[in-house]
Amino acid sequence: MTESDLIYVLALQHVPKIGDITAKKLLNHCGSAEAVLKSKKHHLLKIEGIGSTMLNELFNSEHLKAAEEELRFIKENDIQCLYFMNPNYPEKLKHCVDAPILLFKTGNINLKRQRIISIVGTRKITNYGVAFCKKLVDELAPFNPVIVSGFAYGTDITAQKSALENNLQTIGCLAHGFNQIYPKSHKKYMAQVNSNGGFLTDFWSSDEFDRNNFLKRNRVIAGISEATIVIESAEKGGSLVTADIANSYNRDVFAVPGRVTDSQSLGCNNLIKYQQAHVLSNPMDVPYILNWDIESKATASVQKQLFVELNPEEQSIHDYLKSHEKQLLDIIALECQMPIFKVASILLAMELKGVVRPLPGKLFQLS
Repeated sequence: MTESDLIYVLALQHVPKIGDITAKKLLNHCGSAEAVLKSKKHHLLKIEGIGSTMLNELFNSEHLKAAEEELRFIKENDIQCLYFMNPNYPEKLKHCVDAPILLFKTGNINLKRQRIISIVGTRKITNYGVAFCKKLVDELAPFNPVIVSGFAYGTDITAQKSALENNLQTIGCLAHGFNQIYPKSHKKYMAQVNSNGGFLTDFWSSDEFDRNNFLKRNRVIAGISEATIVIESAEKGGSLVTADIANSYNRDVFAVPGRVTDSQSLGCNNLIKYQQAHVLSNPMDVPYILNWDIESKATASVQKQLFVELNPEEQSIHDYLKSHEKQLLDIIALECQMPIFKVASILLAMELKGVVRPLPGKLFQLS
């Protein structure tokens, strides 16, 4: 992207009444941010969801001035810009409808052909949570995953320090611009993270620091990853929002169970109870569910054909799932003309054979 193009993208991103979803509508219609800002108002009004009030704000010349100022900050601080239409934009995040049109990046982040997981949880992490988080990262290290988190107190920094200790790439998704760091006590980890991963944010240096920023930041944490893991959470908390966003993106979510009397396990236990997350009781549950231990779907398919024998009922369910990718337990039973209780039993047997895997919300798909 040229400097001239970037100025117009920054200006579009700066318009307060235009979020990322609306900005993408405008960009898809006009082809570029420059074309959007140079379009006639009556042309843009033809786009569904675009109104006069919004466009009055769009054509305010202050946005271009602000963009020029931010560009100076970007150049002075050697910040890289990732535009959602460019190849360097995170691939998994690109498919999320509300993903930022522009991300700012520092460090040596490499997301090409990588296994990427987010680890989130309470800031008031317990000794149990710390121990499990460290064990999780230690045992996943041979799979060389990228560890994403929010660089905050508690679970976030525990996961990211564990990643650094295992020489894994780690990414901190920030809820503010690169003109500051929160919390300040974590500044001592920045150089190490930047040399073995880096930081991402869609906030400007001129954005005020606000608690609501954390909720907005969570869509990047969830969207950049193939799975989100919640280590510990109270009954309400930002990590549960991240899990909810990950579910809305159709990504895998894991939750570490805890005692029902532990306040910092209530959120995880509820995710499991309401079938919004896989139970994560052993670190190896992650590569098993995500198929990390299988080199390719083709190899796995050949292995199943060679070594797994299916009875007629199992074969019927296998053939159905083969043509439907993933499906609800109730629908499988209906389409295969079997009682639900019987299909549930058959699916469990098939799971033990490594033929199917369960997903949150009573969904199943072939392994």
